[in-house]
Amino acid sequence: MQYSFIETLERIWEMSGFASLTWQHLVMIAISGVLIYLAIVKGFEPLLLLPIAFGMLLANLPLANLMVGEVEGSSQPGGLLYYLYLGVKKGIYPSLIFLGIGAMTDFGPLIARPSSLFLGAAAQLGIYVAFLIAIALGFTPQEAASIGIIGGADGPTAIYLTTKLADHLLGPIAIAAYSYMALIPMIQPPIMRLLTTKKERETKMEQLREVSKLEKVMFPIVVTILCVLLLPSVAPLIGMLMLGNLFRESGVVERLSQTAQNALINIVTIFLGVTVGATASAENFLRLETIMIIGLGLLAFSFSTVGGILLGKLMYWLTGGKVNPLIGSAGVSAVPMAARVSQVEGQKANPSNFLLMHAMGPNVAGVIGSAVVAGFLLAVFGK
Repeated sequence: MQYSFIETLERIWEMSGFASLTWQHLVMIAISGVLIYLAIVKGFEPLLLLPIAFGMLLANLPLANLMVGEVEGSSQPGGLLYYLYLGVKKGIYPSLIFLGIGAMTDFGPLIARPSSLFLGAAAQLGIYVAFLIAIALGFTPQEAASIGIIGGADGPTAIYLTTKLADHLLGPIAIAAYSYMALIPMIQPPIMRLLTTKKERETKMEQLREVSKLEKVMFPIVVTILCVLLLPSVAPLIGMLMLGNLFRESGVVERLSQTAQNALINIVTIFLGVTVGATASAENFLRLETIMIIGLGLLAFSFSTVGGILLGKLMYWLTGGKVNPLIGSAGVSAVPMAARVSQVEGQKANPSNFLLMHAMGPNVAGVIGSAVVAGFLLAVFGK
């Protein structure tokens, strides 16, 4: 069948994505543009925010069908991002990112001051507060748990738990988690100054003791055994985190450690970011519950900071003023940004104050703490 020139143009238009564009698609494209701007111009968590934003852009271009799954009995294959997303859905990418994080993390400050574990645990307060409020707002326990984990300030953990409990909320939860992680230097300082006195912020802490190599090698082994025996559901996250750390501390597998820290985590980050962003299609994202999730995420971050600081104040009192409460805010697991915020606030109060290494203890404890809480929530609310 032959078509006239005008008919050909009409057919091309009808088959193009332009003809299928809706205002919802345009809103999502605009949102992805804002996120790209924040990642490139403002430097907000660009390693993950940029691929997430571009994945959102791809998912909202009509007829691209990049997230369309296979149809049973049909020879038509699924879209590219559909297959890559299986790594998120099956919990593979978050676990592999934890492998890289473990290889990059020095648990020495935590080993030198084990009490940092309590600060890391206290800084998970926001998870429970957001969970309870989400339940009160009508979310299911599975959805509330996925929303609450935003307060742990750990993107891979939030993604891992959400894919297991409420994968339909993955887009807004992932974007909220990584956006607020990038905004920690803006969110935490006002809370830190509100809850502490100038005298407390000026507190100088004693230098940490030197940690032996044996302690550093035994730490990931002991933590894996204890955590996985206590909560088997946390094995993928804690297991990979501690395996990566064992690569680092053993000193005999430098190539594996370097691969986990660099090539592997970079590749997985691309796949994770793009596919998570691609779940934020217009029909899934433009809902009232998305606004509620973003609000609850901010609340979770704030209360996690509050929990860490309040326990820090208690430790300041119990030790007779030897612990600076500011390090408690680093108990959220945004490594190392939260520890740097503690350092900055400490130096504002006392220019000779050096809190970074002291804050790294609660900071890395928060990584373990958020993973353990995720394992607990998964054990209680998982199918």
